[in-house]
Amino acid sequence: MFTAEFFDPDRFADIIKHSGAKYFVLTSKHHEGYTMYPSNYSWNWNSVDVGPHRDLVGDLKTAIIKAGGVHFGLYFSQFEWFNRLFQNDAKANFTTQSYVTDVSYPQMLEIVNSYQPEVIWSDGDWGGPDDYWKSKDFLAWLYNESPVKDSVVVNDRWGSGDLGKHGGFYTFADHFDPGHIVPHKWENCMTLDQGSWGFRRTMTAADVHPVSHLISQLARTISCGGNLLLNVGPTHDGRIVPIFEQRLRTLGRWLQTNGEAVYGTKPWIYQNDTNVWYTSTVRSSRGLNPARVFNPQDAQNTVVFAFVLDWPHDGVLVLPSIKANDKTRAQMLGHNHFLPIKPYQGGAKIALGAIDWHTLPSFDAWVIRLEFLNSEHRDPVEAAKNEGLLTSSGHPTHSLKHHARKVKHNKRVDKFNWDDLGFFF
Repeated sequence: MFTAEFFDPDRFADIIKHSGAKYFVLTSKHHEGYTMYPSNYSWNWNSVDVGPHRDLVGDLKTAIIKAGGVHFGLYFSQFEWFNRLFQNDAKANFTTQSYVTDVSYPQMLEIVNSYQPEVIWSDGDWGGPDDYWKSKDFLAWLYNESPVKDSVVVNDRWGSGDLGKHGGFYTFADHFDPGHIVPHKWENCMTLDQGSWGFRRTMTAADVHPVSHLISQLARTISCGGNLLLNVGPTHDGRIVPIFEQRLRTLGRWLQTNGEAVYGTKPWIYQNDTNVWYTSTVRSSRGLNPARVFNPQDAQNTVVFAFVLDWPHDGVLVLPSIKANDKTRAQMLGHNHFLPIKPYQGGAKIALGAIDWHTLPSFDAWVIRLEFLNSEHRDPVEAAKNEGLLTSSGHPTHSLKHHARKVKHNKRVDKFNWDDLGFFF
């Protein structure tokens, strides 16, 4: 039934690019074992032998590269629901590796050598330990010998118990949204359809997240040091349905105006004031650690962005974390004039009523650029530890139990920012 007769890779690439995404992750193989490319280790159970009769991975990578501006990545499921070799290994308590030796490990080498993805999103690993999956062998090869050794990043799903321990970026769990800073690069992987990671024929309009929720998730995520990976499920005949396309293109239009607060930014010394979330950038990074988790607050160097998710009913925006002075400037992105900002009860308040409503961007959320705030020394990571939100090693206390052991070959921690928003199906 999977025919993909209407699949147009150039149209897919156009939607992805205009969503504002900077990296893209395609499912090369999911848990049923069907590969979206002509695998030598999945005979007669791949997209060339059965169904579409075309290399979907290759076609889409070509279109993504042609469109430009988006990094190409691949999702890969380690295990397969119905594979007898895997079932036998599981029955043997993973003391045998027939499935890994004959299927999953050579397929991992295959997708890297054939398609050279810049993201490898491993999944389906929880059934066995990382030694069973030969994860250490694969990652050592990936970072030292593979054709993408200098550009690739990987997630943390390499064996049972590895979540939040090993990887260029951590996922912790699907829909991970801690609400506070996490000092290691992480990712919030969420679905556009609230009910499924795939496509549902019974999906209704109410099941699809509105753009306001997507912007809220984006703001919450990047304010706390994460990236947002937004999942969309295409149809069996190869289409992205109109309601998904509408959400993605609308998000992209919002980013055209407000991308300055998203792309290339870092967390600030504060993450939020109720439903206002902050990111930051610096005019000059000279003297600053390039691997820093957050930008320090320097009056002359730091620029802060406030994501306003709810318009105040009285037109006055109160920001307790903002330390303003008579030199502080506030300007809404997409708006030409500065806004009145004054110190208020140890923080600041902005008179949004001063905006000419005819020039106000028609959006579900707004971003205010703040310059020349008072210098302030605060470490949000240490603050989160003191509040019990992070362990002494920097792991979220309300996620899985973690330890601080490092894996030497995971050297691509600081390069994964491209640039805070990804697209996944």
